[in-house]
Amino acid sequence: MRKAFRWLLSLVVLIGTVGLGGASAGAATAAEPRTTDTGQDHKSADRNSTNKSSTNENSADEDIKDRILAIPGMHFVEEKPVDGYRYFVLEYTQWIDHHDHSKGTFQQRLTVLHKSVDRPTVFFTSGYNVSTTPTRSEPAKIIDGNQVSLEYRYFIPSRPQPADWTKLNIRQAATDQHRIFTALHRIYRKHWIATGGSKGGMTATYYRRFFPHDMNGTVAYVAPNDVNNDEDSAYDRFFKTVGTAQCRTALAAIEREALVRRTEMVKRFQDWAAKEKRTFTTVGSADRAYEVMVTDLVFGFWQYQPAEAACAKVPAPTVSTDELWKWMDEVGGFAGYTDQGMEQFLPYYYQAGTQLGEPSYGYPELAGLLKYPGINNSRTFVPKDIPMHFDKRAMPDVDHWVRHHANRMMFVNGQYDPWSSEHFELGKGARESFVFTVPGGNHGSNIAKLKDADRTRATAELLDWAGVTPTGDKPTAQAPYDRRLDRQDIRRMPVLQP
Repeated sequence: MRKAFRWLLSLVVLIGTVGLGGASAGAATAAEPRTTDTGQDHKSADRNSTNKSSTNENSADEDIKDRILAIPGMHFVEEKPVDGYRYFVLEYTQWIDHHDHSKGTFQQRLTVLHKSVDRPTVFFTSGYNVSTTPTRSEPAKIIDGNQVSLEYRYFIPSRPQPADWTKLNIRQAATDQHRIFTALHRIYRKHWIATGGSKGGMTATYYRRFFPHDMNGTVAYVAPNDVNNDEDSAYDRFFKTVGTAQCRTALAAIEREALVRRTEMVKRFQDWAAKEKRTFTTVGSADRAYEVMVTDLVFGFWQYQPAEAACAKVPAPTVSTDELWKWMDEVGGFAGYTDQGMEQFLPYYYQAGTQLGEPSYGYPELAGLLKYPGINNSRTFVPKDIPMHFDKRAMPDVDHWVRHHANRMMFVNGQYDPWSSEHFELGKGARESFVFTVPGGNHGSNIAKLKDADRTRATAELLDWAGVTPTGDKPTAQAPYDRRLDRQDIRRMPVLQP
């Protein structure tokens, strides 16, 4: 059994960077953050709001930009035009270690899509970089609200320099969110909903575990839950039954053929990398990177592809080398298995190998063709000078809390999404919480793709959690579709991410 990592489908989020003005965004400093870390829930935050914030809460003549920038520790980067909204790219001063402030601070990037202080707010996390292109998550469209989007700590540029990797963990990241919420709740005082897809869904869930009173509800899309990192038989069961037998057989045959042609394919990979100025230092060689990619193909296929149409396009083993390369690049993406493709996702690889866990499954179709057993794991993708020690307590703790204490939490999974093989489940202690599955859905599953009864229920619950009274007889999205804001942008990112 080998640990396997996949490409990411980014739900609604564009991954990008923006030039930052002023001081270096990643610079660590011993200066105090210009905000108070109370460690309290939102009720305490209400009591601690400044007189200015309370007095001007509904003041129409006070510019929202001024109000946001009046928050201690908040810094302006840029504003972008968006019809019907104000959109700000910002930085916020965070502690590197929320338990030991002597470690200094760093600047964490976030965006605010402002509609009105009289509307509820969605707190969105991708678990990776934050997009600086205005987009609207599904919950923000459903409740017709504001959206705050936060970059996960240690993703560039939100990384302390030098980086102490031991401070990259789910508790520190949840406290980042808590401090952002505490600061902005002084302005946006209506209900708040946490959300995110994939690793963002995991992030939203961990946030609720550590700060259960901040949010009025949580919607976590396609969020994996690897409770026991040493027991991943659910993935083997998934790949033995997903889709049709014909499709599974075709995939196994082309995977095997990819390794039968290893010599010519690796040569092509090396030539392509040299032309594109790509390297393989971290993985070790193009040959090793190629084997990892082949073992990832079946996972990536079911994670992203529309099952029926994609199965019909799986090439036969007799396909030309050009066509094999083209299909592998479409399903797996050669660029993602180079140093340059993996570099910006180093924080994820580190977390997978220290707390989050990583899926593993067998490759019976590749028997006798593998040269590097055990290579497909997080340690391969993290430079050796960064120590990694796995915390076996982190995920069982979150799982236990969700089963017994979840309140107003919603998990949306996809039937054909490998990551949903190990998903969050609810126990007797959970209240007003739900697990929904999109029939035939992949890693792009959302509320809109649920069957009618589930979609109606999920929408109604979300509106209720947000304190929104729906218009019309049937609960539907309260904001009209916006072509620019609501596009579901599918952007692939390199290996091993949910």
